[in-house]
Amino acid sequence: MHVPRASSLLVALVLATSTLSLHAQVPKSQLGTWKLNAAKSTYSPGPGQKSSTVRIEAVPAGGVKMTADGVDADGTATHNEIVTMFDGKEAVYKGPAQPTTRVYTRVDDRTMQWVTRVNGKVTTTTRSTVSSDGKVRTNTATGTDEQGRTVKNVLVYDRQ
Repeated sequence: MHVPRASSLLVALVLATSTLSLHAQVPKSQLGTWKLNAAKSTYSPGPGQKSSTVRIEAVPAGGVKMTADGVDADGTATHNEIVTMFDGKEAVYKGPAQPTTRVYTRVDDRTMQWVTRVNGKVTTTTRSTVSSDGKVRTNTATGTDEQGRTVKNVLVYDRQ
């Protein structure tokens, strides 16, 4: 009688582990190169970026590398990057003037979310969803900026 119970526990453990593994990986729909559609994007408070191209690549063990190059509202060139896992641990977001970290989670096959901290303080939560046809990626950021102002940014990217 102990054998069936042991095998049932083993099956349950394997299923639980495979589910955790699935949720710890980058949504494949997010991978690729995305260009900001500034005309469809909104920033509150504004102004927003003039341009941005984001490259999202898978890294070993289910993580992601994101590299963003663009031009901010003042016309200054920007370069930001992060390599992170979907494990609930903070990763350094390189590029911003102030120390910034993010924690990424996988929501489903088309959606990931991250929480941004600036100088250790949570500022925004961003949900990034790819359209069902895989052509558009929408990032919706809510929270507060470094000055304490309410943030509601919707950035629309087109797949390149």
